[in-house]
Amino acid sequence: MTPPRFKRILLKLSGEVLMGEGGLAIDPAVTARVAQEIADVKAQGYELCIVVGGGNIFRGLAAATKGFERATADYMGMLATVMNALAVQNALEQIGVDTRVQSAIPMAAVCEPFIRRRAERHLEKGRVVIFAAGVGSPYFTTDSGAALRAAEMKCDALFKGTSVDGVYDADPKKVATAKRYDSVTYDEVLAKNLKVMDASAIALCRDNDIPIVVFNIREHGNFADVLAGRGISTIVQNQNPGE
Repeated sequence: MTPPRFKRILLKLSGEVLMGEGGLAIDPAVTARVAQEIADVKAQGYELCIVVGGGNIFRGLAAATKGFERATADYMGMLATVMNALAVQNALEQIGVDTRVQSAIPMAAVCEPFIRRRAERHLEKGRVVIFAAGVGSPYFTTDSGAALRAAEMKCDALFKGTSVDGVYDADPKKVATAKRYDSVTYDEVLAKNLKVMDASAIALCRDNDIPIVVFNIREHGNFADVLAGRGISTIVQNQNPGE
């Protein structure tokens, strides 16, 4: 099947992708490898913006279940995403990729505030824009933040880089017989409670017709391969091919 043609892409990275086997929350070598994956795709002419989760440092929802006040825990999680965004920026700029970090929570000493038109201008100039601090409000995940930024930036697709190679009907790390989908609709994801992104993020992508491509970014060269139609992934869209 010929892969869809995309020009502007939002890449959603889970915070865990930056972790190494040595227990470091942000492993410099792993972060550098992920940056190289991004640089290789950028070199092909794509416009790229990125949202990074914060789960490798602090997960607000998990902390809230252990006694933290939910809004406070979520703000702490947002700060974790800023740390990850700066780490990815550093790794990208070390290999010559011009970047800007924009935060939904203003912190002028380390990054720009999120301004949509400024972000669009950065993309037009060939820079990679990294969005941090989610949507700037508690009770929203970075998945929702990624879907929102993808819609605001008029992205052709949202690519979710994780440690699994697509969407399964069960956790493939726990269930050996789990089935991977090549393509699935937004409504099927919601109806079957498939673990892709949270429901508000799925609904936002559905309503704005933004395909979600789930792939394993830990595999070398897989980001570029998926874009070229060679890699393994799952695409979530409004209608399955052939329907």
